[in-house]
Amino acid sequence: MRNIKLTIEYDGKDFKGWQKQPNKLNIQGEIEKAIENITGEKVELIASGRTDAGVHAMGQVANFKTNSNMPIEKIPIAINSQVKNSIRIQNAEEVDENFHSRFNCKKKTYRYVIDNSKYGSAIYRNISYHMPIKLDVEEMKKAIKYFEGEHDFKAFKSSGTSSKSSVRTIYKADIITEGTNIAIDLTGNGFLYNMVRIIAGTLVDVGLGKIKPDDIPEIIASKDRTKAGKTLPPHGLMLLNVVYD
Repeated sequence: MRNIKLTIEYDGKDFKGWQKQPNKLNIQGEIEKAIENITGEKVELIASGRTDAGVHAMGQVANFKTNSNMPIEKIPIAINSQVKNSIRIQNAEEVDENFHSRFNCKKKTYRYVIDNSKYGSAIYRNISYHMPIKLDVEEMKKAIKYFEGEHDFKAFKSSGTSSKSSVRTIYKADIITEGTNIAIDLTGNGFLYNMVRIIAGTLVDVGLGKIKPDDIPEIIASKDRTKAGKTLPPHGLMLLNVVYD
């Protein structure tokens, strides 16, 4: 039995998220069907984590077990020939039989992109959130650093999360600007339900002058969801990469 690790890129716009669900278009189900068509085996594709409806990925990681002896370099070509163009397998490698995409994950980086132009973009409208009001990026850069470190992020999670603990560690939090685009990058050991989108919404409030940068520690300490910003839409969010070393 071989254990195959896939690196997957997808445009989440047309999907109801990663997770397999009956009668709903999802990424896991589409790739599993493709693998079954290729190998004749029903497999379970285990991801590093689920992404919600509308969320994108540049470097999602998933693994599956197979008895197929198809050469490893042919697997991406074969799967890509069976799935929609909005899903691309970018790499496949054979890994140790004990490798588990979710349990072995050490770090993930998410990016939330805000288009801060006046009129928005026709080309990039599905991968960025349009905010036409000018944001104070320097204030946002001061605020984001307060999220680094280990904190209880209860104020930054939506109800419905299955996690028992809301304590997470953010190793790195940055804001990168390119033209009128503002990218919020967060690297952590894990993220709560809607956590990145709520942090991004809170940083927008900072950029609008509704919240001061040095209010962030108090909001974190409050563990009160009502004190943080709104949950920004899913289409601005992307899973950039997953680290296992």
